[in-house]
Amino acid sequence: MRDLARRLGPVKGGLAAPAVFNLNGPAHYVHWHFFQMSVANLVVIGLMVVVFILAIVIPFPKREIEE
Repeated sequence: MRDLARRLGPVKGGLAAPAVFNLNGPAHYVHWHFFQMSVANLVVIGLMVVVFILAIVIPFPKREIEE
C-alpha cells in the first residue's frame, strides 16, 4: 500500500484508490432527436429516480404509542 501511495504522490484526504473501470476511453452517448446525454449520466439519473421511488413506497418505521 505504501508503494502505491509513493507512486501516486500526495493526495488530498489520504490515499487515492484506482478506478474500477477504465476511464481513459471516449464516453458513450444516447442520441434521440435533439436529446443527447452520456450513458453514465443516464445511469446516475435512473438510480436517483429508483431511490426516490423507494423512499416514497417503503414505509417509515412507526413508534408505538404508549398508553
